[in-house]
Amino acid sequence: MALRVSLGSTGLEVSPICYGSWQLSPSFWGHHPRETFLQAIRRAFEVGVNFYDTADAYGDGLAEQVLGEALHDLPRDQIVVATKVYWHFHPDGRRYPDLSGRYILQACEASLQRLKMDHIDLYQCHSYDPMTPMGEIVEAMETLTRQGKIRFYGTSNWSVEQMRLGQAAGGRFQTIQPVYNFLQRQIEADLLPYCQAHNVGVLVYSPLARGLLSGKYQGDETFQDHRANSPQFQGERFKKICQAVASLRPIAQRYGLNISQLVLAATLMHPAIHCAIAGIKNAQQIEEAAGAMGQTLSREDYYQVRTALTE
Repeated sequence: MALRVSLGSTGLEVSPICYGSWQLSPSFWGHHPRETFLQAIRRAFEVGVNFYDTADAYGDGLAEQVLGEALHDLPRDQIVVATKVYWHFHPDGRRYPDLSGRYILQACEASLQRLKMDHIDLYQCHSYDPMTPMGEIVEAMETLTRQGKIRFYGTSNWSVEQMRLGQAAGGRFQTIQPVYNFLQRQIEADLLPYCQAHNVGVLVYSPLARGLLSGKYQGDETFQDHRANSPQFQGERFKKICQAVASLRPIAQRYGLNISQLVLAATLMHPAIHCAIAGIKNAQQIEEAAGAMGQTLSREDYYQVRTALTE
């Protein structure tokens, strides 16, 4: 029986590992064969993953198209699909934030067409739009819910105060997708306690810090994608982090895991976190990530992982 968790108050039963499709953004990750992604998406379902996260902005619709193609012959009632709205993008490459009610309704229709689905399980505001009154955002989301085009709606990259504003405006934002990993734990101070208090479903992205916590790097590699400009992937800092990650290998081996599985398992132990989104490029990566589901570390080992990865 595949492992499932209840995503906050939504009642959605999802796998603790969520398939992340940001890697289908060529401008960030470069070009990879379409067939490789199709195989990985289908392989995810075979290894017990039923939760897929995407966004209309990933490749300006490409990620949704590929996901829709890969999922079309899987049982719809057994998969949970999440996508996002925020970036108003144009064929000429222009894009800007837009959570206006009119655009939310328009973008949802376009996402449904690309996904080849009649409803979206979880529709998320990709980021916070200060130019749109919160009541207008809520009204659009509630309209889509009444129409049956979305089942639930949530947020991504919102602060705890922005979540409170949404609640005050009558919004039923039942999930949030923040960045979280053992190098970036800022949300433990406020957002995660808020989510625990209000039973908000939490699906964290970048749990392996764009691969930095996977244990696959020595500290002397160079990158051709967006990581080439990140300080974490350069010089002495990169080497230091890689050494810290490598120090976790004995702990991982005791549990019969590799380092990335150890880090994912530790991430999922936080009581506020329901799911970890693993960014996937190929079938081997989703097989590996799925191996973290259901794994639990001792308290001592959990804190050894945290301590080792504290910069």
